[in-house]
Amino acid sequence: MLKRKGLLLVVSGPSGAGKGTICKELLKQNDQIKLSVSATTRKPRNGEVDGVNYFFLEKEKFQSMIKNGEFLEYAQIYDNFYGTPKAAIIECLENGQDVILEIEMQGARQIKEVYPEGVFIFVLPPSLNELKNRIVGRGTETEEEIAKRFSCAFEEINQIVNYDYFVVNEDVSKSSKEVESIILSEKNKVSRYKNNIIAKFKEEL
Repeated sequence: MLKRKGLLLVVSGPSGAGKGTICKELLKQNDQIKLSVSATTRKPRNGEVDGVNYFFLEKEKFQSMIKNGEFLEYAQIYDNFYGTPKAAIIECLENGQDVILEIEMQGARQIKEVYPEGVFIFVLPPSLNELKNRIVGRGTETEEEIAKRFSCAFEEINQIVNYDYFVVNEDVSKSSKEVESIILSEKNKVSRYKNNIIAKFKEEL
C-alpha cells in the first residue's frame, strides 16, 4: 500500500463566518483529524489546561523558539505572543495523521510560505448581512467592536485569492461534509504522490 502523509488543513475566514464551529463538527465526526494547539505567552484563564487549550510558555522560551525557527507562524498581539509550534505538527503529518488549524489570515500567509503543501480553506458567510446578524447574535461584543469587525469583513474576504478552496457556511453539517470532500480529493491528488506511485510499481517489475 502507498504510504500517505497527513494533510495540514489551514482554515480561515472573517469573524462570524463559523470557521470554529465547522472545525469542531469535523473533529467530532473524524477521529483521524487532530486539532493543532497553539502556544502563547499569556497567562491561562480559568478552566484552561496547558497542552489542551494552549501551550503556555514564558516569554523568554517563546522568543528562543522564534530564534530557532520552531514555529510555523507567530504574531505579537499587544503584550503577548501567539504561535503554532512546528515539531508536533510535522510529526503528526509524517505519521499520516491530518491536522487542522483554525487561524487568522496573517498567520495563514506565513504558513503558506513555510509549508506550501498545506490545504488552505476559506470559510465564507452566505452574505454580509447574515455575517452581521451572527456577530450581533453572539452577544459578546460591544456595538463599537461589532462595527469594527463588520467593516473589516470585506477586506478579509478579498484575501480569499490566497486560498485553495472555499466553503459557504449556510449549514454547519453540510459545510463539514464539504471539507471532508476536500480532504478526500487532496489525498488522491496525483501531484502529491506521483513519484511514490511510480517507484512502488517499478519495484514490482
